[in-house]
Amino acid sequence: MKRSPLAPDSFPLLAPIKGVGLATVSTGLKYQGRDDLLLMQFDEGTSLAGVFTKSATASAPVLTSRKVAENGTVRAILVNAGNANAFTGALGEATVHACTTALSDVLSIPAEHIATASTGVIGEPLDPDDITGFFHALGDQNGTASWQQAANAIRTTDTFEKGASVTLTISETEIGISGIAKGSGMIAPDMATMLSFIATDAGIAQDKLQAMLSRLTAQSFNAITVDSDTSTSDSVYLAATGQSATLESDEELAQFEAGLREVMISLATQIVRDGEGATKLITIDVSGAADDASAHRIGLAIGNSPLVKTAIAGEDANWGRIVMAVGKAGEPADRDKLAIAIGGVAITHNGQRRDDYDETPVAAHMSGDEIHIEVDVGIKDGRARIWTCDLTHGYITINADYRS
Repeated sequence: MKRSPLAPDSFPLLAPIKGVGLATVSTGLKYQGRDDLLLMQFDEGTSLAGVFTKSATASAPVLTSRKVAENGTVRAILVNAGNANAFTGALGEATVHACTTALSDVLSIPAEHIATASTGVIGEPLDPDDITGFFHALGDQNGTASWQQAANAIRTTDTFEKGASVTLTISETEIGISGIAKGSGMIAPDMATMLSFIATDAGIAQDKLQAMLSRLTAQSFNAITVDSDTSTSDSVYLAATGQSATLESDEELAQFEAGLREVMISLATQIVRDGEGATKLITIDVSGAADDASAHRIGLAIGNSPLVKTAIAGEDANWGRIVMAVGKAGEPADRDKLAIAIGGVAITHNGQRRDDYDETPVAAHMSGDEIHIEVDVGIKDGRARIWTCDLTHGYITINADYRS
């Protein structure tokens, strides 16, 4: 598959995380000539936080892994690509049980401390025998895979591997945060097909870790949309091994959260950059809303509008479609105060087109690969930022052929 034109030039250098081992293998489940099974192993004492899809048809791995996250301790995460193990009924949960039991035996760790994630086609039964036979190889190869190899193993229609990392110095101790993600289509997370796995060698109490992940998911993975479709499999995991230092003070935790936010926003926006058929990354800033939640919903109404997205794909500065999207959002907005800008160029004022509006600089901005839309709805001070991409013929081609 052709690499997205919005892809970064190369995979970033990710900091190694003490207490984390990676291994990948090829099962041939769906893909040929590439690894499609990832095992992440964690030292004893690793805390786990998780945020999962709110889909009413959530996959078997989501249903079972929620319990692992609630328990708060993890020793391994097993991820397969090519089959989502979703809408597979009792068979799906039996597959997860068979896999975690077999992996528990191979690694000599409690099965209840093993989380799983699956991505791929929905509705196809997943035979555990297609996976379990590779567990000894994964165990023997613990620590041999790079973050890039891990990111490659979880891809489906992704055209590039997604990774992000920061290294922080907190209280004179070096702390690493590294993560990978996959996602390209079926992207409109409601968390809290898209997966992310983040690890740190900091030690953080599980309740604080979970609260932090939930807060930041709202600003990152829940602030992106490719096609308005929420996957059955959306999952974000954050593991803290505690191998570097334990962070307890408010100041230490705030420093860590700032670094984690950077990683999560990078991963989230990389998913949008790899939106199926995407040629433009669109940032939408909404202000003047009744509250932040209202601004978020208005931003999504704009970002999910096929008319807005196709206009941008065609490099047409049809700002009237943004007016339409604001109006349909179902949120408070003052028509006579609505202000819209594209590429920093003010287009409307007092609810109508500015007398001095010149489309020339806006058209020039639309020809680029990063588009910035600003909307003030004139109510109060609520604000939000949403990322989306354009909608092209490529999206139709990819999804019409997805199962073939």
